Amino acid sequence: MITIIKPGLLSSIQDLGRYGYQKYGVITSGAMDPFAHRLANLLVGNKENKPTIEITLLGPVIQFEQDSLISICGGDFSPTINGKLLRAWRTVLVKKGSQLKFGKARTGCRAYLSVAGGFSIPTIMESQSTYLRAKIGGFHGRSLQKGDQIMFDSPSRLSLKMIHQLSKNLTDQPFDEMNWTITSDLIPNLKINPTIRVMKGLQYKLFTNKSQEAFFTKPFTVTTQSDRMGYRLQGPHLQLEQANEMISEAVSFGTIQVPAEGNPIVLLADRQTTGGYPKIGQVATVDLSSIAQAKPGDRIHFSKITHEEAQLLFLELETKINQLKHGIYNKFR
Repeated sequence: MITIIKPGLLSSIQDLGRYGYQKYGVITSGAMDPFAHRLANLLVGNKENKPTIEITLLGPVIQFEQDSLISICGGDFSPTINGKLLRAWRTVLVKKGSQLKFGKARTGCRAYLSVAGGFSIPTIMESQSTYLRAKIGGFHGRSLQKGDQIMFDSPSRLSLKMIHQLSKNLTDQPFDEMNWTITSDLIPNLKINPTIRVMKGLQYKLFTNKSQEAFFTKPFTVTTQSDRMGYRLQGPHLQLEQANEMISEAVSFGTIQVPAEGNPIVLLADRQTTGGYPKIGQVATVDLSSIAQAKPGDRIHFSKITHEEAQLLFLELETKINQLKHGIYNKFR
């Protein structure tokens, strides 16, 4: 069990999303950075969809009420345990009574805290993710608050083997970590002003040639009006060749819509189920994590990519994640 001493700016329970209910108007939710979420779970021996704590911009202070196997992946929040710096992207065993403290985001925007077994959270419509606007899922349907206590589910056999190995050195120190980490090829380089690979959207051809060119050559700034639902961008105004009323149609994670005023919106984890604005682009799956780690004030560039190229990059990434999964399993056979 953990106790929230300070909640941070926005900390919530998320898994990989609530799928199968968009036809009823229920949004998907889930981790903004699914890649970091998945790796955090793998590093503690969990299945990839186990709930984690998603931490945004300013992190919480958490006390561990039992010895706990954890991992932190995503943005750099300078985490410490009892004042001692803790490295991310690693498997760590934390001693009972220790406090984990996160600072401000130095790089990136979000980090993910996993625990062996995952957090013991009720399943609502086949997901444990928090849908903040509707106040369902997660921990009482809300962000975490001071004094909240969250139990753990039972750890897997793989997790127990990890705990057994690290517990040998957990004596008078507050934590111990594995002497290995994941390959540097898998750790994202969280740039301040990222370039995001984008496929042409369904209505791309309806925009003026000038707007099409500007979309792929000019920078856009993430505004402070951005949230888990979508990033509102400011930059060159994007215009259609002529006014065109559209029938609302399905949208997905990474869909880029352009309202009438011409500033694009990148739809994210808490996106609506349908949208009626013209779609100029779709973020490639491999770059969803990069866009989710952008902060207000960051400047984003879009680069053109084909569906075929995006598919190959996706398959390459999934192959690396599967190799990591098997590599961890083989270490503790």
